[in-house]
Amino acid sequence: MSNYIVYYRVSDAKQGQSGLGLEAQRAAFAFFLKSRPGTVVGEYTEVETGKTLKKSLKRLELTKAIDHARAAGATLVIARLCRLARNVAFISALLETDLPIACCDIPEADRFVLHILAAVAEREGNAISERTSAALQALKRRGVPLGSSRPGHWDGMTKDGTATRAERRTYGLKKAHESSKTTIQAEMSQRYEPIVPWIRDMREAGQTLQEIVDNLNAKGCRTRYKKPWNVPTLRRVILKYLGPDYLGQKTSILNPCKVLCG
Repeated sequence: MSNYIVYYRVSDAKQGQSGLGLEAQRAAFAFFLKSRPGTVVGEYTEVETGKTLKKSLKRLELTKAIDHARAAGATLVIARLCRLARNVAFISALLETDLPIACCDIPEADRFVLHILAAVAEREGNAISERTSAALQALKRRGVPLGSSRPGHWDGMTKDGTATRAERRTYGLKKAHESSKTTIQAEMSQRYEPIVPWIRDMREAGQTLQEIVDNLNAKGCRTRYKKPWNVPTLRRVILKYLGPDYLGQKTSILNPCKVLCG
């Protein structure tokens, strides 16, 4: 009698809690056992979307299932091949390890058939993604609110009950803004601080802003956006790192934000 390690996968936590999807996979395995009796030595359930599987290698439950199957000399059983993955390269690499794999919907499939089914599953996954994207774009063109713009999306409390979803959103936006600002400041410092001494020396030597721009471009220097220098950009850099005195300007006493010609 064979030993089986059963692997289930559902797309999200709600499916796992409600039994939707998972219940059907259990039923498929129960039907599989009727024709191929054996002993279940382990069950593993993964909560991961098919889209995420293409980008992530964090298949913790699958890794446990494979290791357990090898240690027990058992067959890895899945309800359908698409529950394992919709990626030909991933499934092919797994088949090359000679680990016995059985699909409940096609139990008689050998490695050759599984390779073909893997290609079909990958194509089906891509087709689903394309259809979903096209449908969402059509809704967007019709003016239907999507995602977080849907009415009522930010109503209610967070899962931990410590704040409203709207408050958590405001906090997240503020944190993202601060993180973005820090990143921009770091990029500017990395790009401009080595150049600032040159600009100061050229300005103290009496060169005009246009002459400095021409010299920077001639040396192959580029702005933070990897574009050639121009006078407005140079003016902003001088104001930030050297101050208005290096522009021959001074600030207004009544309004320090206003720059006056010196």
